[in-house]
Amino acid sequence: MPASPPLLAVLTTTDSAEKAQALAQGAVEARLAACAQVSAPMRSVYRWQNAIESAEEWQVLFKTTPACYDALEAHLTAVHDYDTPEIIAFPVVRSGAAYAAWVRAETTAP
Repeated sequence: MPASPPLLAVLTTTDSAEKAQALAQGAVEARLAACAQVSAPMRSVYRWQNAIESAEEWQVLFKTTPACYDALEAHLTAVHDYDTPEIIAFPVVRSGAAYAAWVRAETTAP
């Protein structure tokens, strides 16, 4: 079984800057992520309920640990207003040692 990555980058999207800020703030306050970055609006194109949709969205990228992922996913699912929010995690295969230590120090797995 492969070892867990030292860190995860977790991505979600939402339909307003205010909602993105609230998702970022809530996860960091709950210590489920050490930081969250909100990106400027982008255009998403996707299939939803048998139709092609296009919408303006904001991305939120959370930096966390594998131990915090389940709680972060549960938190985002509970507070997100999308029926099926995008919540995907990418392993961080390498990072600076000091940065990884900071992420671990700033997050708390329940």
